[in-house]
Amino acid sequence: MPIDETKSCPLCGRSTGIPLECGVCTSQKRYFSAGHFGFFFSDRLRDALLAFKFRQRKDVGRFLMGLLREKVERLSERFDLIVPLPVTESRLRERGFNQTYVLSEEIARMTHKPIDCQSLVKTRETKDQYTLGREARMRNLIGVFAVRDPEVIEDCRILLVDDLFTTGATVSEASKVLVRAKAARVEVFALARTP
Repeated sequence: MPIDETKSCPLCGRSTGIPLECGVCTSQKRYFSAGHFGFFFSDRLRDALLAFKFRQRKDVGRFLMGLLREKVERLSERFDLIVPLPVTESRLRERGFNQTYVLSEEIARMTHKPIDCQSLVKTRETKDQYTLGREARMRNLIGVFAVRDPEVIEDCRILLVDDLFTTGATVSEASKVLVRAKAARVEVFALARTP
């Protein structure tokens, strides 16, 4: 079932009953101004998301995005540019594709907004975030993202796309780099978030 944004934290999507920032988001510095989430990462969705992410089932990712068409179309006036969360060249070779780019393609198709997959880059490989605790996740990501083409980012309202939002450490670190490159605003879209 899609996440109801009228009953969740406007930054991280955690259930709050009303659209109010949760305790975690008020106590941490977030570099993105809003978060938009498709689904909670439940048992049924878990299998679908893992097939999409690790077994190259692009059709599964596209199908799930199709279920979110109305939500995505409502977002179209909030951003100018879609930026998929980047992966390193070695991870791209290992997986065969960047799953956030597939999601970004679907968002672009629904909203008629451009994708920029060149400006934000991942400068080094990191440990998989899902294997780490909250503090280790933040340390793992320090300095891992860079903006190659700041003139493309400057003054743009960015929709940063990820597949799974857990603590928000990855998107917050990427958002920080985009904001420092003078993006007008960064909002996050994730296909799923952990409960």
